[in-house]
Amino acid sequence: MTTPRPAGAWHRTARAAGLLAPDGSVAPTIFAEMSALAASTGAINLGQGFPEDDGPEFVREAAVSAIRAGVNQYPPGPGTPELLRAVAQHQERRYGLHVDPTSEVLVTAGATEAITATLLALCEPGDEVVTLEPFYDSHAAAIALAGAVHRTVPLRRAAVSTSTDVREHSAGREHAEPPARFALDVDALRAAVGPQTRIILVNTPHNPTGTVLTREELEEIAAVARRHDVIVVTDEVYEHLTFDGAEHVPVATLPGMADRTVTISSAGKTFSLTGWKIGWLHARADLVTAIRTVKQYLTYVNGAPFQPAVALALTDPRGEEAVQALASSLARRRDLLCDGLVTAGFDVVVPQGTYFVVADGAPLGYDDGVDLARRLPELAGVVGVPVSAFCRAGSETAALFRSSIRFTFVKTEASIERATRQLAAMGGR
Repeated sequence: MTTPRPAGAWHRTARAAGLLAPDGSVAPTIFAEMSALAASTGAINLGQGFPEDDGPEFVREAAVSAIRAGVNQYPPGPGTPELLRAVAQHQERRYGLHVDPTSEVLVTAGATEAITATLLALCEPGDEVVTLEPFYDSHAAAIALAGAVHRTVPLRRAAVSTSTDVREHSAGREHAEPPARFALDVDALRAAVGPQTRIILVNTPHNPTGTVLTREELEEIAAVARRHDVIVVTDEVYEHLTFDGAEHVPVATLPGMADRTVTISSAGKTFSLTGWKIGWLHARADLVTAIRTVKQYLTYVNGAPFQPAVALALTDPRGEEAVQALASSLARRRDLLCDGLVTAGFDVVVPQGTYFVVADGAPLGYDDGVDLARRLPELAGVVGVPVSAFCRAGSETAALFRSSIRFTFVKTEASIERATRQLAAMGGR
C-alpha cells in the first residue's frame, strides 16, 4: 500500500517558484541552497541580502523597553495605533500622500505577507497578475497560491557598460547617470495587460536588478492600469535605498492612482532589521478591509514589542539620519563591489538602488549562471545567486540573464574588500 502524495496549492506554488523537480520532489530555494553552500565551504555569502550590521541602537533599545514594559501580548489586528499613525505621517511627509491611519493602513508580518494577503484577497482563480521579470521569487509563489495566472514584462538592458565607465562611475561622480540600466519594456507591458488582468505588481527599487523605475516608466504603468481598470500593487521595500540622485516615485502619487494602488513597504530593509518582520500597506479603505479579512487568518498579528519601536524609527529625526547614513554607506559599498567585479572580469550594470548588483559572467567564459554560482566558492571563495532563479524557466528574460549572477553589497566593507580580492584572483586564473 502506497502513501498518497499530498495534493493542493503547495504543488502549483512550488512549481511557480521553480522548486518542483521533474520527479515531483521539492528543492530548497536558491537562497537556501547558496547560503548552505557558503556555510559548508566557508565562502563569503554575497548571495542572500541580509545585513551584517544591526539597525539603529535607539530603535533596538525601544523594542527592549517595550518588552520590559509588558508589550508582549497580541497587538490590535490592524497594528498598534502609534505605528499606523507613523506610517501615515511618513507617507505624507515624504510623498504628500494623505492616508487615514484608522482605515487605510494595515501592519503585516513583513512585506511578503502584505503581498501574499493582497493577492489572496483581490484575485479570483484564473485572474491574471502582471509582474516585471526578473521578479522576486515570493511574487510568483504568492500569485500561484492565489490560483492566479502569472504574466511577465521584461526589464531590458538599456545600454552597454564598459569597465572604464564603471570605474569612472565608482570614482564618485555625484549624481552621475549609471552607464547602463535595466529599463521597462513598455510595448511588452501594453501587450501583457488585458481583460483578464486583475493586478499589476510592481517592484521598485527593483530586486534583483537594482534598477529604479523612472517617473516616465511608472506613468506608463499607471496609464495602462487606468485604461484596463486594474489595481497596481507596489513592493517598495527599498524605497529609501537609492543612489546617485535616482528618484523613487510611489505609484500612488501619480494622477488617478491613489485609489487604485496598494502600497507596500517594511522596516526590514529601511532600518536593517530584517528579522523583525514588520511591514505595512496602505490603500483605500475598502481594499484594506478586504486584505485585512485575509491577513487575519494568516499571522493574525505579529511583533507586538517591535511595532512601537518601528513607529519611533519612522517619526524620530534620528531615524531619518540613520536611513540617510545607510544609503550613503551602501553607495560606497556598491562602488567597492562593482569595482571588484569589473577587475575580476565581470560585465557589471551599476545599480541605482537596493542591496544588489547584477554581474554577467559571460566575459569570463561562463555562459551558465547556475553553474557559475555553484562553482564560485571553489573559484573565488564567494557565493552569489544566479539571476535566472528570478525568471520563469524557458522565458526570453531567463535567456537574457542566463549568465548573470546577483551579488549583494549589504555586508561590511571588510567582507566586501575580502570578497573583491578573492574575485580579482579568480579573474587572473
